[in-house]
Amino acid sequence: MNVDLGIWSKLTRAVIFLFVLALLVMIAQWYLPLIHKNEAMRKDLLRLDDKLQAEQATARRLKSDFDAIHGDPKVVERLTREKLRYSKAGETVIVFEDAGTNSAVIR
Repeated sequence: MNVDLGIWSKLTRAVIFLFVLALLVMIAQWYLPLIHKNEAMRKDLLRLDDKLQAEQATARRLKSDFDAIHGDPKVVERLTREKLRYSKAGETVIVFEDAGTNSAVIR
């Protein structure tokens, strides 16, 4: 038995549709800031991961330099000669300057 209620059934369907639509909009409004916060946190996490990898590479390099200095006296001698420009008795030290420090500006 179908009873035609006329316009009231159409209005009821429209009100239910609008209610569901309003509910979906409210849910979207509720979760949208959380989604943006999650995206920002993911970007920050990726940035920190890149920084961590760079720092770990630096730590590995420094550890290898430390091990080389403490394990081999020849390394210490070489570094002393290079950095402090020391020499043994009877040696002559020749220092080459960078070309950029004494270059003239040509116009």
